[in-house]
Amino acid sequence: MASPNTSSAVPAEPRLGLRERKKIQTRRAIRRAAYRLFERQGYDATPVDRIAEAADVSPSTVFRYFPTKDDIVLSDDYAPVMETALRARPADEPPVTAVRRAAATAVRHIVETDLGELRQRTRLIREVPALRSRQAEGMGQSARMLRSVLAERHGLDDNDMELRVVVGAIMAAMHEALMHWVEEGQQEDLVSLIDHALAVLDRGLTL
Repeated sequence: MASPNTSSAVPAEPRLGLRERKKIQTRRAIRRAAYRLFERQGYDATPVDRIAEAADVSPSTVFRYFPTKDDIVLSDDYAPVMETALRARPADEPPVTAVRRAAATAVRHIVETDLGELRQRTRLIREVPALRSRQAEGMGQSARMLRSVLAERHGLDDNDMELRVVVGAIMAAMHEALMHWVEEGQQEDLVSLIDHALAVLDRGLTL
C-alpha cells in the first residue's frame, strides 16, 4: 500500500510560558515514573504514593494532574497533535481522507517521540480490565475533537448525525488498528496500520 502523500512535520505551536512548561514537565515526569513502575511491578501492585515518590512529587500533586491512577494511562497528549495536523489539511479534502492523512502525520510524530510509552499504554489498556472499561471516556474526548474540527471544515453542526457516524467509524477503525498492533507484538509499522484501517473507510468499506 502506498504511503499517504503527506509530510511528517507537525506545525509548530506558539511557545508556552514558563508556568505552562513546568506543568507539562511535571505531568510528563509523573507519567514516566508511573510507566517505569508499572513495567517493573505491575499496574495493580503500584500505588499512587509510590508513583509520587518516584516522580519526586507529593501524592496530592499526582492527584492534581491525574484524578485517578487510571487517568495516568488513559489521558494523553496526542489529541492536540492530531488536531493540529487535521487543521493543516486542505479544506477541500473529503473528511475521511483528511483524517487519514492527518493521522499519518500525527502518528508518525508520536511514534518518533513517544513510542516506548505508547507501547506500554496500549498494552495496559488491553490487559487491565479497569482501563479497558474506562477507555471509552478518552475515545469520547477524541471523537468530540474530530467532530468539532470536521464540523468547522464542512459547515456542519458538531452534533450532526451523519458527522457522528463518520467520526464513530473513524474512531473504531483506529482502535482496531491499535489493538491489532498490540496483539501482533507491536513490531509492525503503526503508521501504516492506521493508514490501512482508515483506507478501508476511504474506499467505502469494501473487502
